[in-house]
Amino acid sequence: MKTIVTYFSASGVTKGVAEKIANVIDGDTFEIVPEIIYTPEDLDWTNKKSRSTIEMNDKSFRPAIKETIDLSNYDTVLIGFPVWWYTAPTIINTFIESCDMTGKTVIPFCTSGGSGITKCENDLKNMYPELNWKSGKKLNGNETEEQIKNWIK
Repeated sequence: MKTIVTYFSASGVTKGVAEKIANVIDGDTFEIVPEIIYTPEDLDWTNKKSRSTIEMNDKSFRPAIKETIDLSNYDTVLIGFPVWWYTAPTIINTFIESCDMTGKTVIPFCTSGGSGITKCENDLKNMYPELNWKSGKKLNGNETEEQIKNWIK
């Protein structure tokens, strides 16, 4: 079984968690990079006119990504992201819609200072019911190798 850990990381936290997961499970990584990188001003959730606020208020918005990936060599695809407005950032939709995940096991994981993954998972499962979702997890990077291995199984 070949696994890839894909992730979007605005501040580096999710990237660190993704790299740790990939190291523990001996998987490949792919960073979901926006065509236009988010600045700190773009990420200011308290500003109703910030880029991230505008994107998250429009569920049909799909931020462009620099590149996508052919997932045909993988059985399992982990998708990691920071929680924005209690759900996955819309760039995750861009990524999912850019790849063929037919027949893959898809496992979400998130990083967050407070929110959990339940709403994120439910939103993604409702938007993409055709995918074979496995239970996700909120991670903070302090998980042991054993905890990560047990979760991925």
